[in-house]
Amino acid sequence: MSIREWDGLKIPTAGEFALDKTHTRVGFVAKHMMVTKVRGHFDEYDAKIVIAENPLDSTAEVVIKAGSIETAVADRNGHLKSDDFLSADKHEDITFRSTRVKDHRGDDFVLVGDLTIRDVTQEVELKVEFGGVGTSPYGHEVFGFTAETEINREDFGLTWNVAIEAGGVLVSKKIKIEIEGEAVRQG
Repeated sequence: MSIREWDGLKIPTAGEFALDKTHTRVGFVAKHMMVTKVRGHFDEYDAKIVIAENPLDSTAEVVIKAGSIETAVADRNGHLKSDDFLSADKHEDITFRSTRVKDHRGDDFVLVGDLTIRDVTQEVELKVEFGGVGTSPYGHEVFGFTAETEINREDFGLTWNVAIEAGGVLVSKKIKIEIEGEAVRQG
């Protein structure tokens, strides 16, 4: 295992990592009728994470297939893939490319980057909690993390909604993005 001490943490040595899809969830949470949370995730995604010699120079690039959205309800999945929301047939990819590490305290980091949905790019800040390093039973070097942010979906052109008679709307403007990840060293 190639680990090193850095600012009180045990972290991987420099190198390239990819997400282990069997131990990663790329998900989201929206409010329905302003009273309950609906969770979903994406089944298809790729990510390249490069841990730099100076960990604060590390980068991440993620490509998510919009059409792989899954909420456990076929009709809702279809609606989310439609032009009302992701327009997955026209805009196949949702992307995130980090631009810098803004802050770091202990195992908490703030990763800034460009999120693109439906060809609209906005800067977002991901709160990242480093989960630690290890070696899998198969000898693979891994590290874990949790990342989250909240976006206003209307900033990305996802403006469809229905007013509720009692007040409020059917789908919240705010969407929480949640990633539970395990990354595996490449090469």
